[in-house]
Amino acid sequence: MKYGASLMMMLTTAMWCGAADGPEKHIRESAAVLNEIMGAKDNGIPEDLLQKAQCVGVVPNLKRAGFIVGAKYGKGIVTCRASNGWSAPEFVRIEGGSVGLQIGAGETDVVFIVMNERGMDKLMKDKFTVGGDASVMAGPVGRSAQAQTDAAMHAEILAYSRSRGVFAGIALDGATLRPDSDENRTMYGSNATPQQILRGQVQPPASAEPLYSELNRYASKATARSK
Repeated sequence: MKYGASLMMMLTTAMWCGAADGPEKHIRESAAVLNEIMGAKDNGIPEDLLQKAQCVGVVPNLKRAGFIVGAKYGKGIVTCRASNGWSAPEFVRIEGGSVGLQIGAGETDVVFIVMNERGMDKLMKDKFTVGGDASVMAGPVGRSAQAQTDAAMHAEILAYSRSRGVFAGIALDGATLRPDSDENRTMYGSNATPQQILRGQVQPPASAEPLYSELNRYASKATARSK
């Protein structure tokens, strides 16, 4: 009990520290995670999947408090394809659920790609459970994953994690994803809704350009944002 309590205290502290990071830091860290993961071409997300994805989400440094407590918490961003390129990043929170088989306290980078409009619609809810409200599967990795692509396309969401330098597809079953209303309000004002943000109706911040650069490098050239 004492061990579990100490782990929960550590996670709670990490949550409060993360709350002070600010939305622009989450954008920068998300762009960096994509750059590092996609830089390992033989062990990254297959580019053909990114080119077909409707939305891309990144949660840098997801906090894990060990298998005894099972608590997980992270903040990140989601951006979706819109008529003028990629939408402004929506800030999101992910909590709980199963994130692979990692045991013990630590941090994991999580990337998920939403493959169709149905999955995108789920993102616009106040809250949804991955694997419950939306189908999810561990995404195939690297060039050797081509044979798995057709099977992967049946899922609404494909998920990946990177922990201690190891990158792999993961199950996010049971995790809840919801808008981070405080950070969205800080960045876009009180009137911006998740639907407006992800549908491209909100002006993206200049700080998101490195994120768009990474997405446009590996996704379809047709999504390039006009200058």
